[in-house]
Amino acid sequence: MEPEGSRDCEYRRWMAAANAGDGEAYAQLLKAVTPVIRRVVAQRWYVRSPIGVEDVVQDVLLSVHAVRATYDPMRPFLPWLLAIVHHRVADAARKHKRSTGREVQVDEPSVTFLAAEANTYGTGYGDVDALQVAIRSLPAGQRNAIELLKLQELSLHEASAATGTSVGALKVATHRAMSTLRRMLKTNEH
Repeated sequence: MEPEGSRDCEYRRWMAAANAGDGEAYAQLLKAVTPVIRRVVAQRWYVRSPIGVEDVVQDVLLSVHAVRATYDPMRPFLPWLLAIVHHRVADAARKHKRSTGREVQVDEPSVTFLAAEANTYGTGYGDVDALQVAIRSLPAGQRNAIELLKLQELSLHEASAATGTSVGALKVATHRAMSTLRRMLKTNEH
């Protein structure tokens, strides 16, 4: 194993060359320090998952890139790098603390969708025949808007091109048709 000082000297040379415009030296530096960064980050308690570690490692590498011009080649490289790591890890800890404060752990997330009805398409309204009759009774423009936008799931621009109707007119027709359908179907329920 090589002494820490010789590695630091090599990092310093690569960083100085990178700041002078040597892309190859910069690539070598990043390749060499990434495992060091990963090891330091992985030792922290709040980034237990490999995904969390990699996120913080990427944040550190982005920060190194953003502030590399501030590095003084007359000073040791590793303390400079570890200061950046420390700050990014602290940022990750704050972010973790904020997000876990709002999260609720659920033992079985599939419970919400356990019932077959929740996973079946077209069960939003019980009487499909009544819905079809109600759609057929709409004025032609509203019926067209519902059929194209809601049943065929065309975009507003596609429906506009197909009908020659403006996007705004389609929005209005759809809104009015939905209101009418709600009223008609609510009356049929009672």
